[in-house]
Amino acid sequence: MKAFSVLVLMAALAVQTAVRAADIIGTITLDGTPPPEVPYTPLMNDPNFSKMYTSTPTTHFYVVGPNHGLGDVVVFLKNVTGKSTGASQPPALLDQKGGLYRPQILAIQTGQKLLVRNSDKCIHNVHVITTVAGNPEHNNVQMPGSPDLTFTFLKPEMFITFKCDVHPWMFAWVSVMDSPYYGVSDKTGKFVIKNVPPGHYTVEADHRKLGVQTKEVDVKDSDVTVNFTYHIK
Repeated sequence: MKAFSVLVLMAALAVQTAVRAADIIGTITLDGTPPPEVPYTPLMNDPNFSKMYTSTPTTHFYVVGPNHGLGDVVVFLKNVTGKSTGASQPPALLDQKGGLYRPQILAIQTGQKLLVRNSDKCIHNVHVITTVAGNPEHNNVQMPGSPDLTFTFLKPEMFITFKCDVHPWMFAWVSVMDSPYYGVSDKTGKFVIKNVPPGHYTVEADHRKLGVQTKEVDVKDSDVTVNFTYHIK
């Protein structure tokens, strides 16, 4: 009986080992010099925000680190859908602070709550522009100190536009995934896609200005490194 129990335990451990998830990690690199960012001159002319800054802030379309790492790239497993855990995840947060959306690039799952906050002492207007059927457009006034607005999206979609019609320089872009297998590169260009089951996958990297790249990868029982390089002439 004892020997049988040991065999059952060994078989269970073997199954656990066979399906052990791993992380896909990597770095996005930019080869070349990006175009200059655009100063937010209208923001500095607005008395609600001008005293918050000692110098004029700019767009952050190309977030490049000291070692040429490229931030704000959405990286995910392509064609992996219907596996969203968004409904059970904590809400993500998009803040309006200092006359800007923070962060500018965000990724969430289908069914996951997205909170939009007004941390400024002035009115904002949250205008959500979608292109995929099933993801409705929204246009909501948000007063200072008012409760967070809550949005959910049921269909996957890349770079849903969030803008403020009161302050036309304010933009953010939210990508919605139908699985938990995604990440966004940080300011050093590093990203991680966590707990990926064993299998063969296409990893897609998507930068809003520089476009899409893909690579094939096999995940087994240890972490896998996948790097991407974007080129600017």
